[in-house]
Amino acid sequence: MAKIKFHLDENITLAIANGLRRRGIDVTTTPEQGMIGQSDEQQLEFAISQNRVIFTQDTDFLRLHHTGFFHPGIVYCSQKSKSIGESLQGLILVW
Repeated sequence: MAKIKFHLDENITLAIANGLRRRGIDVTTTPEQGMIGQSDEQQLEFAISQNRVIFTQDTDFLRLHHTGFFHPGIVYCSQKSKSIGESLQGLILVW
């Protein structure tokens, strides 16, 4: 079974990406991909093209999901509801 790869949108702190990478998890981020300011649709299209699950705090991605946009997965967490450590633990569990 292939391991999940993640893409973190621009609202997610780099500390989460670094924590995942320290555990050997494949992660890309919006800033590192030069995608700051691109639309949510473009972000999701990138994740789809790379077969990545997107991690976001932006409810617009939930709207895209409900319009029938096919994707490998969306992990959503509302802003300020979890600490960096709690978010990291949740993503590791998903992985």
